[in-house]
Amino acid sequence: MSNFEVGLIIALVIGVIVSNLAVLKYSARFKLPQFGQQDPNKKAKEMHEANKEKAQQQSSSEKESDKTDSSE
Repeated sequence: MSNFEVGLIIALVIGVIVSNLAVLKYSARFKLPQFGQQDPNKKAKEMHEANKEKAQQQSSSEKESDKTDSSE
């Protein structure tokens, strides 16, 4: 192998190592939930979504009843 090929291989290996370290450093900012533990915000989000759906259903049923009342 020529010196150029050896240098190119070394540069590629160093590049892969540096990029992996950069990704590891970047991903360390994110907090992942522990296995077996529930996210306390998850239940609150689910309840919020359920309340939104109920409110939408109620408002749509009120609009339908208004339409039937005005047509009579």
